[in-house]
Amino acid sequence: MRRLLVVLLTLALTLAGCGVPLDSSPRSIETPARIDASGNPVPDEAGSAVLRLYLVRDGRLVRVPRRVTTVLGPRQQLAILLAGPTAEESADGLTSALTTMTVTDVDLLDRRATITIGDRPDQLVRSDEVLAFGQIVCTLTSQTEVGTVSFISGGEPLRVPRADGSLADGALTIADYNGLLD
Repeated sequence: MRRLLVVLLTLALTLAGCGVPLDSSPRSIETPARIDASGNPVPDEAGSAVLRLYLVRDGRLVRVPRRVTTVLGPRQQLAILLAGPTAEESADGLTSALTTMTVTDVDLLDRRATITIGDRPDQLVRSDEVLAFGQIVCTLTSQTEVGTVSFISGGEPLRVPRADGSLADGALTIADYNGLLD
């Protein structure tokens, strides 16, 4: 019995020594990012959230985090995307394929964003159109409130190029542009 008591006491002292060591002075720790009930980042104390935009570099879609003052809806996200890269992003080699596209409306219903595109100067598919549509689809579907994106023009579904070169006139997701993601 005495031997068991010595073993247990030794074990207890050994385990007590394996704790977290004490610091000699207080130190700050980083607070992990908070997420609200819908999965969106909650603005931090500085009042900013992260918007995930997709811009273009060397013919590929690149995810670019951008700090914004608050969590934005699809209309505001698209407006920022259409404004193009910042000076710093441009200096980093990022561009936009959306320079000739006119977006006239954004509607969100049941997690499906419907983007109305103004009259296109030509109905032929330009080589960078797949990047332009990819920028919109990837940016909007990277937010939790948008699951799919579709496009209309003149009140009719618009056939939109996917990364594989096929045309879609229905709902698109980021998966449709996987081949172009960096």
